[in-house]
Amino acid sequence: AVVSTQSTGDDIDVYEFHEAFAGQILAVLKALESESFCKNYMGRSEAFGSIPMEKFNLWGGSLSLGHPFGATGVRLTTMAANRLAHEDGQLALIAACAAGGHAVGHVLERYPSC
Repeated sequence: AVVSTQSTGDDIDVYEFHEAFAGQILAVLKALESESFCKNYMGRSEAFGSIPMEKFNLWGGSLSLGHPFGATGVRLTTMAANRLAHEDGQLALIAACAAGGHAVGHVLERYPSC
């Protein structure tokens, strides 16, 4: 697997998270640092750890750029793909919350240049 339950924050080159509300993203960042949360809800043996802020939403996030209704996922994926190319990265972690407590996340892998 490209990313496993043993991966850490340093294994990811680009982070693009939809932060609908500032408090929501702060809770997510704190949860990833929690050994208890990661063991009980993510099936990990330890905490994921801190996300390096120098890799997080560098070109702006939903609070600053906006998130067009129904197109947030496209904006996140496009931003992550462009950042991977611009920053010569390989892996991006993309996450978004949705109404009613739903969420989605995926890993985007950059195809090697020829």
